[in-house]
Amino acid sequence: MGVTRESQAVTAIADALEPFVDAGEVAGLVALVARRDDVEVTVLGDQAMGGSPMREDSMFRVASAGKPVTAAAALALVADGRLTLDQPVDDLLPELAQRRVLREPSAALDDTVPAVRPVTVRDLLRSTSGLGFSSDFTAPISAALFERLNQGPPRPQDFPPPDEWIARVGELPLIHQPGEGFTYNTAYDILTVLIARASGRSFEDYLAERILEPLGMLDTGFSFRPGEAARTTTAYRRADEGGLVVVDEPDGQFARPPVFASGAGGYVSTAADLLRFQRMLLAGGGDVLPGRWVAEMMTDQLSPAIRATDSVFLDGQSWGYGGGVDIEQREPWHVIGRYGWVGGTGTCAYVVPSDGSISILLTQTEVGGAGGALVLEAFWAAAAAHHGHDH
Repeated sequence: MGVTRESQAVTAIADALEPFVDAGEVAGLVALVARRDDVEVTVLGDQAMGGSPMREDSMFRVASAGKPVTAAAALALVADGRLTLDQPVDDLLPELAQRRVLREPSAALDDTVPAVRPVTVRDLLRSTSGLGFSSDFTAPISAALFERLNQGPPRPQDFPPPDEWIARVGELPLIHQPGEGFTYNTAYDILTVLIARASGRSFEDYLAERILEPLGMLDTGFSFRPGEAARTTTAYRRADEGGLVVVDEPDGQFARPPVFASGAGGYVSTAADLLRFQRMLLAGGGDVLPGRWVAEMMTDQLSPAIRATDSVFLDGQSWGYGGGVDIEQREPWHVIGRYGWVGGTGTCAYVVPSDGSISILLTQTEVGGAGGALVLEAFWAAAAAHHGHDH
């Protein structure tokens, strides 16, 4: 990757992140900052607590940090004329036709009114379909998303096949009318099914052929590859009483291909592969996507009224296609136009189109729990200083 190991940037980022490794807040990490051909990587800790040392090419469960890859796959179908943004999804996803909508987000699942219009491809990409998590996790629909649709922390082996899964989606109401609110996550699993049906291929085969292989993202997929045990990581969460609890071992949920490749949160990848994808975005799509679609992908797609329906996920950002877009500078790292997203497994990948900077952090400890975001914030602050965004 053209790494400069002893640079000032690596030292500064290591100084910011080593305390989290030393305190056992994370087992290990790979942090990357880049601009043009200057790529610098910091590697700290172990692939598992007390296990083998972390490597530059260690493989992580990147969760929602992979959503931009799914968005790119959908936009490739748009670019190829096989989808349009404003077409209803009903023809390809008849399970979603004739939708019902909750009378209010906290209503019982049978307290509904008719949808005023169909869900469109654009609704799925910008997460305004009404299918997904709202800010109220106590609402009946939230429990249904966890229990019936396997939404939440990645558990790929618990998904049913795509046709069965989308049939379950069709049994649930929308949280809001299409286009009138922001609901998180589920739309990107629906896109998984939509992309497969529109392309006539499995999602993973289409994605590999159209996005991953052209970019050289050969370590990105939906399971750890056979023979790669030496660089797979163990996943953890923070225990309420302190310390880390194992969530998934290398021979667990990601040890074999799932029957449903989740475009919302089922990716495994490496820092080098995510760098390849981020560079494609900054290059205006290269040979993968036309520049107009990359630009739209990284542009704020939400009105103030839609942003106001969310009080949890956007956290002061807005949303493009597949990731957040910074629309105000609340912290040094919130640079206007910054695009990317966080994975709940402790990962993030961002680009700043205005100056071509890239910031990627991969850990294997879930963000949830007290202080869960602190390691991300420490990285963002150090990366912002490196990129000159803190002035």
